[in-house]
Formats: sequence, C-alpha cells, structure tokens
Amino acid sequence: MTALMLVLALIVGAQTAQTNPPAAGRQSSRDYTIGARDVLAITVFGETDVSGRYTVDSAGTLDFRWIGRIKAEGLTLRQLEDLLVKRLKDGYLVDPQVSVEVEQYRSQNVYVMGEVRTPGAVSITGEMRLLDVLGKAGSFTPAAGSVITITRLKGPRTVDGPVLPGSAGDVETIRVNVKDLQSGVAGQEITLRDGDTIYVPKAATFYVTGYVRTPGPYTLEADTTVLQALSLAGGVTERGAGNRVRITRIVDGKTVEIRPKLTDLVQPGDTLYVPQRYF
Repeated sequence: MTALMLVLALIVGAQTAQTNPPAAGRQSSRDYTIGARDVLAITVFGETDVSGRYTVDSAGTLDFRWIGRIKAEGLTLRQLEDLLVKRLKDGYLVDPQVSVEVEQYRSQNVYVMGEVRTPGAVSITGEMRLLDVLGKAGSFTPAAGSVITITRLKGPRTVDGPVLPGSAGDVETIRVNVKDLQSGVAGQEITLRDGDTIYVPKAATFYVTGYVRTPGPYTLEADTTVLQALSLAGGVTERGAGNRVRITRIVDGKTVEIRPKLTDLVQPGDTLYVPQRYF
C-alpha cells in the first residue's frame, strides 16, 4: 500500500469520526474564540427562562435575557462564561452556574485548495487538525503531490478568502510531507486557525522513454535518482544501453541534453531516454 493510499485511509477514518460523533453531544474547546454568526447554546443551571440558543450578530454581540446586549465576539467560551457569571451575580442570582457551547460554527473558516475532490471553505469546528479538514474536503485527486502547504497570516486576519504562497503581506508557510502525515511524524500537532489556507499541489512528473519495459510518465518523489527512475519504468530491456542514458531538461527556458550518472537526481519535467545498444 502506497503512502498516499494510507493517508486516504486516515482521511476516511476522520470522516467517519465526524459522521458519528461521541454520544456525549457537542464537543467544544474551551479556548475557542467566538465570532460573528456563531450560534451558542447557553445554559444557566436551574434557570430555564434564560437558558437557550443565542446567535452572535454581525456586530459581534448577543442579546442575553435579563442582562441585555453584551459583546461576545473575540471572547473564548470560558471568558464568556465568566462574564455571564459576573453579570448574573449583579442583582440576579446568588451563585450562577453557566455553561457555553457552540451549537453551530459559522464565523471561522479555513480553505482547502488544489488537488482535492471538493476544494473550498471549511468551517472550523473547535480545535481542528489537518486530517480533520482534509477529511471534510474529500480525498486527494490522483494528481496530488507529496507535500502539503499551510499558509497563514502572522498578524490579525485582514483579508477574506484563501491566502496562497507568494501572497503579499506577512505570511507564514508550513510544509507537511504526506508520508510524515501518514506516519504521525508531522501534522498532528498543527492546530488550524481562522483564515489558514491548505494547498495540495499537483505532483511533479518526469518521463522515461526508449528501451525500457514500461515507458511513460511517472510521479516524481523526493530524491529520486536516475537508477530509481529506470526501475520505476521496469528496468532497461535487453536491447537498451543503460550506461548511455540521456536526460532532456529545460534550463532557463532552453532545452538541454545531459549525460547523467545513475546516482544523479531527477528533476521535475525531465525526460529520460535509454538508447539502443550498439551490439
């Protein structure tokens, strides 16, 4: 099983976990930052009159019964609980117990672009990891590359929509190798933020022609040597001259021909040609 297939299996697992959430009900990080359009479930224990569903409006406020309008945007769930406890103690309840959960996440998004089945915005639902979001974006296409990039603004979010590598502004780019993601070496510790853009690039390819058993295009993995490239193509045939391999490569916009060593690295877009033996 290839590394890409193993990652797809992990993604399917992530989708299954989201489709079948724990029986305990809504799960929210206490440090989730509330935003406009989020729908909150606020419970004041023993007080059914004020407990209920509250929507944060476009101004970032909500109209809480008894207290009136309060600013919720920018607060964590824990901070809003503390604020409500403080306000309810001021002439309403002696010892209020308050719980705030997110019923619907509408304020924060990340973006998945490139070689995935369903690119676009994905709502952040609490503390989401890379595999969670990739699961929501479907699976990789067959043309997907082996390195995923996550691009994020270093400061406050100032633009709507995806932020791609090379965009203007102070951005940070995180690279995650698909094999490392599959093995758990990388990606698990990355908590996504509002506005992050996950980009799955198209895989680089090279071509093998001439006297090999299976000529054609191949996906270029990191550190692929000429010898490994020939092996991927089934090896040199009995009529091929494996010691006279030539590479056609574009260098500074010009086509050049190279006589490589078998230990040299193949580059994206290379065409390897194995000529016929002299005798």
